[in-house]
Amino acid sequence: MSLFGKAWRISGTHRLATYLIALWKLTRHPEAPRGAKWLAWGVLAYALSPIDLIPDFIPFLGQLDDIILIPLGVTLVVKLVPKPVWEVCLSDAEAHAERLPNLWWGALLIALVWALMLGLVVWLAVHFLFSGF
Repeated sequence: MSLFGKAWRISGTHRLATYLIALWKLTRHPEAPRGAKWLAWGVLAYALSPIDLIPDFIPFLGQLDDIILIPLGVTLVVKLVPKPVWEVCLSDAEAHAERLPNLWWGALLIALVWALMLGLVVWLAVHFLFSGF
């Protein structure tokens, strides 16, 4: 099966949540390669962040990036991890799918990024308003 076919199969929403939990468990697994852990963190950050590459209010394209990028990221992480390690993480995620990890620090990080972006916008607005271009 092609890489796109595997990503499309992963993109089912009920299954995608399980894969994201498995990625979370993979980031904490001691036998997972470091590069795969970093990529898993990136996929999780993109999947859970309210900041998208293409904003969701744009018809069709806003959802298309989530439908394509997240499953492709999960597929790439799965390819980088040894099969036994991924199977352990996936089976653990399936067994504990109803109990999500408490990620208060993730919410704090996203709020900090939004605050920094707002601060940058305010600074640019004040700078250009008072500098006279």
